[in-house]
Formats: sequence, structure tokens, C-alpha cells
Amino acid sequence: MPLHYVYLIVAVFFETVGTTALQASQQFTRLGPTLVVIIAYGAAFFFLGLTLKYMPVGIVYAMWSGLGIVLIALIGFAVFGQRLDFAALLGMAMIIGGIVVIHLFSKSAHQ
Repeated sequence: MPLHYVYLIVAVFFETVGTTALQASQQFTRLGPTLVVIIAYGAAFFFLGLTLKYMPVGIVYAMWSGLGIVLIALIGFAVFGQRLDFAALLGMAMIIGGIVVIHLFSKSAHQ
């Protein structure tokens, strides 16, 4: 796997951790989760920046935000008991489909 995809996956991981901690921070009233938000978002943007050395910002952001949306929705379901209806699941499937299309067919993604 190319190094820039590793950077992107790590960036998505930290963004997902940060957003999960954001929910757990209860609007920044709990210190531990608030510190996790700050550290995780810092790491996410650091690795996102490394990815941008190899790929254009539009492609990187589409993949980063799309994967983050799907992962956060799944964590919201599994951890916080938030329900996903058919429209939400269909939309997330379309997001994943878009990421697959970018990865498989876009020459921009492989610059």
C-alpha cells in the first residue's frame, strides 16, 4: 500500500477518535475527552497534511470526510445507540461507492 494511503487511513482514524471524544466530552465539560479531542484532531490534520504532499486536496478531502462520515455514523450506532434509518444507510453506501469510484477510476487520485 502506498505511504500516502497509510497517512490518509491514520488521519481518518484520528479524526474518528476525535469526533467520538467530542460526543463524550459533553460540550467540553469533561476534561479527559476534551484533551482527546484536541490531540486527536491535531494528529488527524498532521497526517492529512502529509497526505496532501502526494494527492490533490479535493480528492483527499472527499476520501477523508466520506470515510469519517461513515465511521462516525457506525460508532454513533454501536456506542451511543443512535439509530440509522434506510435513507441514512443508503446515503452512506453511496458515499462508500463514491470513494471506490475515485480510487479505482480517477487519475487525480494517483498523482
